[in-house]
Order: sequence, then structure tokens, then C-alpha cells
Amino acid sequence: MGSAWLQFIASGLTAGAIYALVALGFSIIFNASGAINFAQGEFVMIGGMSAVTLLALGLPLLVALPLAVLASVGVALIIEKLAIEPARHAGTVTLIIITIGVALFLRGLAQLLWGKGVHRLPSFSGEQPIEWLGATLLPQSLWVMGGAALAVVALSTFYGRTLLGKAMRATSCNRIAAQLVGINTRGVLFASFGLAAGLGALGGVLIAPIAFTSYDAGIMLGLKGFAAAMLGGLGSFAGAVLGGVALGLLEGLGAGFVSSAYKDAIAFVVILLVLFLMPQGLLGGRGSERV
Repeated sequence: MGSAWLQFIASGLTAGAIYALVALGFSIIFNASGAINFAQGEFVMIGGMSAVTLLALGLPLLVALPLAVLASVGVALIIEKLAIEPARHAGTVTLIIITIGVALFLRGLAQLLWGKGVHRLPSFSGEQPIEWLGATLLPQSLWVMGGAALAVVALSTFYGRTLLGKAMRATSCNRIAAQLVGINTRGVLFASFGLAAGLGALGGVLIAPIAFTSYDAGIMLGLKGFAAAMLGGLGSFAGAVLGGVALGLLEGLGAGFVSSAYKDAIAFVVILLVLFLMPQGLLGGRGSERV
């Protein structure tokens, strides 16, 4: 029984690490603009699919993965410039429709480029499972958890030590005050889209060797990342990490002890419970008129 618990927890932590990266992307955009980017999951998909293509072209893994992340960042910056910036003064419903439209557009474009097939990246360090206290863990799961942890540390350092990071923090606290002291809040939003897409793409390339990837892989990952952000507190970076890990553990334990058929439904139940019982999330992310 103990080994089963460890197995489900390991599975949950692996999934939770990806959800945390996606949730961080939601929080970054929300803090910068007060809006929610419902196309966040598509940047996860673009990262994974771009890595598959670059590897197929013969590039080594160490080159293909960073380029795939940069490809997703580039797409996000183009989308921000062409679709988000012109509508930055629009109302809530308009912004929601735009981001949903962007998601549908990117998904359709991905289907044209890569087809409907399922693709897989090779594992970064072999396929031989690691046995520990009766549970087995794929080496790629360690890459997922380690990569997510390093991304969180790097993000914390970026926000605490760099000028751009501090400008993003100031904008998230008070946009008008940030403008008054000379911060280019327009540039902050532009950079925030790129940063959020980079985190999502990192999750996409890390999980692709385990969960595979396809043109529609971003739908469920985006929804679960949003559920994690809501659970932790939308706008809270610590909440995004906590929410991602908590959601992953709930999924892993639920699939193991209840039924794997309900695995994907857990995220939707979490969203509903958070909206009804604690709209500010576990760590009380800041509120906004835009949802």
C-alpha cells in the first residue's frame, strides 16, 4: 500500500510541476494587464511541437529545446502585438473573445502544419525506470520536476534582481503609479507575454517525452493550468506553484484510488469549488474586474 501511495504521489508531482508552469504564465499576464490569456495552453503545445520538428530536422536535443522555447516566445510576442495591443482598452468580453480566438487560430494553424497525429520527444536521459521504496519513476519525471523548480527559482531571481523584473512587479502593484515614475507599462505587458509563453513552452518540451504532444495538447493543459492558478490565487506566483502541485497530487491520488476515468474532471471540479467557496484562492491572489 505504501508503494502505491508513493507511485501516485510521484505521478501527481510530475503533472503538478507542469501545471505550475502554466499557472505561472496565467499569473504573469494577469498581473501585467489584469486580463486572463486563454491562449496560454497553446504556447505549451507550440513548444512541444516545435521541439519535435527541430529534432526531425537533425538538430541535437540541447539545441532544439531552447530554440523551441524561443519559437513559442516569438509567436506570443507577434500575437501580443497584432491582437492584444490594439484591444488593450477593450472591455472584458472583448478580451476574452480575442484570446479564445487566438487559441483557436493557433490550434488550427498547428493542425495544418503538423497534422492530427500524436508526436513524442525522446527522453532526455534514457527510458530505464528508477525504483525507490517499491515505486518506479521515469528519469524524465525528474527532469520535469527539476526543470520546473529551476524555472521558479530563475523567475524569483528575475523579479527580485533585474530592472525589468522590478518594473513588472511595480506595474502589477499599481499601473498608474508605475507610469508616473516613468515605467513603460506597455513594454512590460509585451515582455510579460513573452515570459509567460516561455514558461509554457518549457513545460511543453519537458512533458512531451512522457505525455506526448499534438496540435490539441494545449487545450487540457491550459484548462488545468488555469485551475491551478485559480486554486492557488490568481496573480500569486507562490499560489500558482502551490495550486499546480496540489492539483497534480489530487489528480494522481484520485486516478489511483478512485478511477483514472475521473482524472481530467478533477480540474473542473476544482475550478467550481474555488469559485463558489474561496474566489481568492488558497493564497489570496489579487482581484480584478476582468476574468
